[in-house]
Amino acid sequence: MAKIELLAPAGDLEKAKIALLYGADAVYVGAKKFSLRARASNFEIEDIKALCTFAHERAKKVYVTMNIIPHDDDLKDLVSFLETLAQIKVDAIITSSIAIITKAKMVAPTLECHVSTQMSITNSKAIAFYEKLGCSRVVLAREVTLEEIEAIKKNTTIQLEVFIHGGMCASYSGRCVLSNHLTRRDANRGGCAHSCRWNYQLYQGKRKVTKKDQFFNMGSKDLMAITKIPDLINLNVASLKIEGRMKSTYYLATVVRCYRQVIDEYYKVGSISNDEFLNYIEEINKAENRLTSIGFLNGDTTINEQLYDTRSEHPTKEYIGYILDYDDEHKQALIEQRNYFAKGDIVEFFGPKLENTKFKITKIIDYNTGEELDVARHPLQKMLIPLPFKVSKDDMMRKVK
Repeated sequence: MAKIELLAPAGDLEKAKIALLYGADAVYVGAKKFSLRARASNFEIEDIKALCTFAHERAKKVYVTMNIIPHDDDLKDLVSFLETLAQIKVDAIITSSIAIITKAKMVAPTLECHVSTQMSITNSKAIAFYEKLGCSRVVLAREVTLEEIEAIKKNTTIQLEVFIHGGMCASYSGRCVLSNHLTRRDANRGGCAHSCRWNYQLYQGKRKVTKKDQFFNMGSKDLMAITKIPDLINLNVASLKIEGRMKSTYYLATVVRCYRQVIDEYYKVGSISNDEFLNYIEEINKAENRLTSIGFLNGDTTINEQLYDTRSEHPTKEYIGYILDYDDEHKQALIEQRNYFAKGDIVEFFGPKLENTKFKITKIIDYNTGEELDVARHPLQKMLIPLPFKVSKDDMMRKVK
């Protein structure tokens, strides 16, 4: 049985590299065309080519999202785009269009076709249809249960991909047009305004029913299925997918690293205790998160699991430094500042190969002037910090609560 794939999102080249370094087996990215995340940085072709080289040197994969619901105007330059993706050795496209699938099979047969969750696939009969078209993988709808995944797996031979973390749609994925109606931004062509997460007042006629300062929104909690990873591995699904091409580098590093550790531990030991899961959940919560739930996987979702009636984002300023280098001779790290911190703060270093390591900052030195500082307050400022233990480029530093 092949080891399950951990698939991470990336909004730009830097984020993609970080996701791979922190444990993803593959990344999915959007190009300037055909992608649903219009507000993500998205990739020029040269960036995708560079990413493919970076990933393939590490035996990892790159998938390109072509998951808009296309209108005729959207299909201009489709053939040349597909041919280019094949030439630069993209591993697969993720698409929600039969037109794109059939054209890809004709002009770029080396590209695998993965069917996007935007197609809301919840049964094996639909999967059989896409298998006949030549697709090698289906990304299941986020609205299926573990029991349904098991039944689907027994009735199909192609790969199944399942979402495990990130944003959930208030509708079936790919079926919502609330944004279209309220903002004229097409949710299924890259323009979703996330209208379900707005705050609303309830009126009966012209009389406001909601009380003062009371408001509602319809948005779903985010998905966090970390406790279900053993079940999904046992079901032999092919890939576990994290959502969030617009998330920060720090968010991706934290979340990807945590799921990597869970997957590896389960393969190594065969079980994960409740206390260990609590530690993993605490680690994930160090990233910026909204309220979370396990979504539909248990099959017993309720209003309390799926909906919340207040905005619940929890942005933090925990991420304070990115490691550029470490001087073994002088035992000091070169750090690029991300958020305010001061001498005397307790911080935590972590990285792809570095366990969480706490340390009290005793000295901060401006890299350019050599001046000793009491605080680091300027974004992207480079500074030296004496450290008695080795850190590496791409490790990160965060505040301890």
